[in-house]
Amino acid sequence: MSKIKKIMISAGEASGDLHAANLIKALRSITPDIKVNGMGGDKLRDAGARLQVDCAEMAVVGIVEVLANLPRILRNLNKLRDELKTNPPDLLILVDYQEFNFKLAKTAKQCGVKVLFYISPQVWAWRPHRVHKIGKLIDMMAVLFPFEEKFYKKAHVPVRFVGNPLVDEARPDASREQTLQQHGLKTEQKVLGLFPGSRRNEIKRILPIQLKAAEILKQKHPELQFILPIASTINEDEINIYLQHHQALDVHAVRDNVYNIMQACDTIITASGTATLEIALMGIPNVITYEISPISYFILKRLVTIENIGLVNIVAEKSIVKEFIQYEATPENIANEIDRILTDVHYRNNMIAELDQVRAKLGKEGGSNNVAQLAYEMLE
Repeated sequence: MSKIKKIMISAGEASGDLHAANLIKALRSITPDIKVNGMGGDKLRDAGARLQVDCAEMAVVGIVEVLANLPRILRNLNKLRDELKTNPPDLLILVDYQEFNFKLAKTAKQCGVKVLFYISPQVWAWRPHRVHKIGKLIDMMAVLFPFEEKFYKKAHVPVRFVGNPLVDEARPDASREQTLQQHGLKTEQKVLGLFPGSRRNEIKRILPIQLKAAEILKQKHPELQFILPIASTINEDEINIYLQHHQALDVHAVRDNVYNIMQACDTIITASGTATLEIALMGIPNVITYEISPISYFILKRLVTIENIGLVNIVAEKSIVKEFIQYEATPENIANEIDRILTDVHYRNNMIAELDQVRAKLGKEGGSNNVAQLAYEMLE
């Protein structure tokens, strides 16, 4: 490319920040002279992007929750819209975070800016008719799953299957023993991971349930140890406010390579989201929990057209990991399932074998490099 190219990138939460950062690193290996700005978190900032908006301010889920934070969301949207108009980039890359990013895409199209959408919104799960509207807002959709490519091709939306970047990313850089020793845990005792999510309202709703389930399990398994990874979008104080009411559990809340923490766990209680796929790639038996506001659940329950919400189960096309959603997400239900994973060897081994099949379905390595190559082609 003859001149320095400008890219705006928008990633609205922790997982998107990771994917966006890896995309930019891979793109710089192809063409080092690019300028990047937009919305993201620490990982995107470390990759050399100049951020107008920190995604830690944006991480909310659920209809009611979004409405409660709408003034701040709109303020940040307008900030990025103004940047698009006054300093238009050569390419806008949108990473997940669909409702916000589609509004940004509309502004980009009005400004004549090409749009690459990376990580498809789950329109195949709810409101599938929206696929035609999406096709008018973007120039290319980069998808992570083969079935998504078929879905968009059928609707005549430009699409390319780039592979799932988690296949590259979901790797520890320390042994189980090293990780446990580093965080003051005993290597000979079992470890339960508590993964409450990367959004503040997830922490508020899900972490208390997970902690109560942990208390039940501690009574059955006194030797059980607990570890909790703190997402980059969450402040430690936001975790400690809940842990202080469960000091007897001695939960080790840590910041570390999340894959080191996953590998160190015998089993995990996780919020629904990208983490369910990451845990599957690490081969750790787990339980999915999720809760949003009753109003949000009432509305979404009537819109969603698929049976499972956990990505691991969606990819598997069957239920291999138990999902306890909303009113079923009780400490007792969760504790009973974790107890079975810990004590029923056949059940545990069967789940691990099913998780291996999910890994096989996600394809080969190179997802970040593939989408970077696609971005480079669009820049040219």
